Amino acid sequence: MAATSASAIQNAVTPSRPSVRDVDVCIIGAGPVGASLACRLAVDGISVAIVDRADLSPMEHPDFDGRAYAIAAGPKKLLEEAGIWQALPLSSCPIEDILVTDGRPGEPASSLFLEFTREDARQPFGWMVEARALRVALNATLHIVPGITVLAPAEARVIRRPEGADIHLDDGQSFKASLVVAADGRKSRLRSEAGIPLTKLSYGQTAIVCAIAHEFPHDNGALEHFLPAGPFAQLPMAGTEEHPYLSAIVWSDKDALAQRFADLPDDVFAKEIERRMGSNRLGKVSPIGRRWVYPLSAQYAQRYTDTRLLLVGDAAHGIHPIAGQGLNLGFRDIIALSDILVTAHAKGEDLGAPVLLARYQARCRPANMLMLAATDALDRLFSNNNPVVRLARDIGIAGVHRLPALRKAFVKHAMGL
Repeated sequence: MAATSASAIQNAVTPSRPSVRDVDVCIIGAGPVGASLACRLAVDGISVAIVDRADLSPMEHPDFDGRAYAIAAGPKKLLEEAGIWQALPLSSCPIEDILVTDGRPGEPASSLFLEFTREDARQPFGWMVEARALRVALNATLHIVPGITVLAPAEARVIRRPEGADIHLDDGQSFKASLVVAADGRKSRLRSEAGIPLTKLSYGQTAIVCAIAHEFPHDNGALEHFLPAGPFAQLPMAGTEEHPYLSAIVWSDKDALAQRFADLPDDVFAKEIERRMGSNRLGKVSPIGRRWVYPLSAQYAQRYTDTRLLLVGDAAHGIHPIAGQGLNLGFRDIIALSDILVTAHAKGEDLGAPVLLARYQARCRPANMLMLAATDALDRLFSNNNPVVRLARDIGIAGVHRLPALRKAFVKHAMGL
């Protein structure tokens, strides 16, 4: 699909909620995962209705708010196939180097480190995309791809039976679907209504998310610096005329302290960031945009399916952001699901058949559980100040640094390839 023009987006604006016809798939939730799934399925001729409580204006251009997503190579390919990547209104920034270090606030990082460089992959490890840019691209693409009915803002009541699903909207309209996809987030109403058990793991940590301008260029490099209270990540962003050198920050700290740090004046907040960098490689920093605070926890659904229902993204799982894999894990769900549904649709099969639902769970849940276990173990291993444990983990990451084949294996998995 060609890049979306401003006139095409403007012409896509609809003054009122469209009438609804029966569809193959109904997606509840138009966040990045749900919206991307809708676009990807529609490209291959699967009719989709997507329902969300929020208004999804195709011309939405929110101000810079300090949030960004790290998009791995596999999910980037999905977004390209869905026509979304081409519609991004702002430049993305490739991640071509990742430095992993260990230390304490205000001290230089340990001399034992792990670094993933350009030699470990044939393409960037990922791309940093501003949250507002992805939202604009998603909204625009949803409104111009044939085969998608956007129902937003709208509330839906879903009745699922073995023979199919009925979706009733708050304006009195109703329609049928072969399959319902729950993309309605960590507090998924559809998951709860289906009686699917949920297990939660608390970390006692809160993440501060923001953006910083800095004195020296980042050279497309990212940092994961492990500190006793939680990991501190710096991720490279595309600069602007006003701020040529920009990065995103994800700073995890104890629940009792994070909000106090987030409320600090700019100059004091900047100094606290510099104390957690482990080096002076970016020079003087200045916070820009809004600061966001998110309590951290992991959770997982005991199963991903029910009658005519599938869970994707945060409705199915939520992990610690320590490796930047949260959204990418959701994208991996829909890469697998798209493959299953597109193949079945081409054969004229029932898209809500139990065998297809079971195939999706078998492909996704074991891998997702492994990723959850890995990120959970990493956080518990690195978020402490025991000197014996610190020495062991520093030796461990230094050992990986000296094994190119192992580094490349880590990189390939993280990239979703």
